[in-house]
Amino acid sequence: MRTFTGWKKAATGIWLTVVSIFALYTATFGIMQPRMQRGVHLLFLLPMAFILFPANKKNPSDRIPLYDGVLAFLALFPPLYLMFSNDALAMRFEFVDPLTTLEMALGLLNILLLLEGIRRAVVPAMSILIGGFFLYLYAAPHLSGVFYCKPLPLAEFIEMEYMLTDSGIYGSITGISATFVALFVIFGSIMEGTQTGKFFTDLACRLAGKSRGGPAKVAVVSSAFFGSISGVAAANVYATGTFTIPMMKRLGYRPQFAGAVEAVASSGGQYMPPIMGAGAFVMSEITNIPYLDICLAAALPALAYYASLVIRVHFIAVKDNLTGMKEEDMMVPLSVIIRDAYLLIPLVGLVFMLVVGYSVFMSAMAAIALSFVISFFKKKTAMTPRRLFEALRSAGQNMIMIALACAGAGMIVAIVTHTGLALGIATVITNWSGGQLLPAMMLIMVTSIILGMGMPCTPAYIVAITIGGPALVSLGINLLAAHLFVFYFAILAEVTPPVCIPAYCGASIAGAKPLQTGFEAFKMAVVAFTIPYIFVFNHALLLKGGVAETLSLLLVIIISVVFLSAAVTGYFIRHLNLILRLFMFVLAAGGIVLCTQRAIVGQPITLAAAAAVTVAFLLWWAMALKREKRQAITLGT
Repeated sequence: MRTFTGWKKAATGIWLTVVSIFALYTATFGIMQPRMQRGVHLLFLLPMAFILFPANKKNPSDRIPLYDGVLAFLALFPPLYLMFSNDALAMRFEFVDPLTTLEMALGLLNILLLLEGIRRAVVPAMSILIGGFFLYLYAAPHLSGVFYCKPLPLAEFIEMEYMLTDSGIYGSITGISATFVALFVIFGSIMEGTQTGKFFTDLACRLAGKSRGGPAKVAVVSSAFFGSISGVAAANVYATGTFTIPMMKRLGYRPQFAGAVEAVASSGGQYMPPIMGAGAFVMSEITNIPYLDICLAAALPALAYYASLVIRVHFIAVKDNLTGMKEEDMMVPLSVIIRDAYLLIPLVGLVFMLVVGYSVFMSAMAAIALSFVISFFKKKTAMTPRRLFEALRSAGQNMIMIALACAGAGMIVAIVTHTGLALGIATVITNWSGGQLLPAMMLIMVTSIILGMGMPCTPAYIVAITIGGPALVSLGINLLAAHLFVFYFAILAEVTPPVCIPAYCGASIAGAKPLQTGFEAFKMAVVAFTIPYIFVFNHALLLKGGVAETLSLLLVIIISVVFLSAAVTGYFIRHLNLILRLFMFVLAAGGIVLCTQRAIVGQPITLAAAAAVTVAFLLWWAMALKREKRQAITLGT
């Protein structure tokens, strides 16, 4: 990304601040018509892709080349035309009234500029994916079966991508980016200004820092807290990893393992309520399921995800005889953390307002206001005009990637829906799986991971659910479970080699090889791959069952995760040979299968047995810790 000084820095800062102020204004006084709201959003953000992001590494990083200035200037015209022609365009008949020459030229220009903007500001892989769908439109008339589509004239293609408001560049997905997501990006920026991210890291240090493998557990816990707010895994890696990764390396963790832990933990934050990055808002828009219901359903799977990471990290720490953090390594004393707990007020207020029935807009605006107010509790965090300007500028900058990614996903959705490709792929999945649910879920898992490689999880989820969602629903899966299933694997795609951006970010901090770190991250997350299958077969994990049933399921999941982590790590109470690892794997597989049988796992006898195993293990663990402490004292004497 380019960094400017002088008038260029001020000009770009003002430009990005204006788009943040626009989002706050419309949230307060009412959202504009679709073309106006989304037009303003991309009017400010698409040109910034050419101003702030160089075309390649050889381009200057401190000035704007002439051709980038020209591209940024040209990017203003397509949204401006839609905004000034809004009334006339609202009266036209879609796919009936012909496009003018000007509309054809502006539409084609918008498509090409957006592809280049995505290549620069998001990832090249997404531009390539969109280009692949464009090639499908060209090849579809020559294909047979479910992949056949009649030839699509250029005018119809441009209208589909540029002129519509239900899909395409200015479709409903971009509308979510311009409204809900923009507000929570601003909320996250202001919370960063109040040093809430540092508070989460300090809290995680106190909760888990002194235990075995403390720094790795700190990375998991702090990323769970911070990742929900940041919404971007790579940003989360840099925000928390700059502290946790060097600490892990100092205490003996391999560099690639340190980077991998941070990458997996940061990616999972996008599944963590109450904010869940941008995914929950998109899911709510697509499914018409209330945002709060989505957050509640995602809560236990998210906790299970992080529990699997903590258990896996613990086994590795004990196996490699790694210690925890020392008192002098702790960033702040416990008294300071307790004093700074007021920083959680905005999050508590957000959840409270959602629970009592306020809209997402009202709740988000209240949370932003609370963050602004509590910033004045400390002089160094007070939102002075300069700090407020910086927070709004940072929010505008963070919106660039999200807005362009959502617009690009909208282009893919337009192609998939208008050509009937989604139904065709659903038919193929159903036929290949023989109408059986488990093989179909595995096919969609692979599809979600492949489509999500190298892409942010929100556009990856949009593309994958558009393609795989109809197949899941046709096989009888609950709508919310189907969407959470795809969203979960869109997140795991970010730590699946060969293209796993968060792992590469972690590798850059750790000084490790990127691909090795990517494979290490995949091994770290492999235990978590079982969780979506469980909640599809057993909705109690989505809080759709009784208390006893849900508690029984959670205990069985934790026991299964312990056995599976032991099998993958090669350590449980002691180092495991191949036979014992296979035995642990069989026990874990049996527990996972049991979790999917709702009629069995919900029985009181299952709850009693799971509770007995859990209590026995905790008692053994407490005795082992006492024995360890006595041995340490004896050695010290």
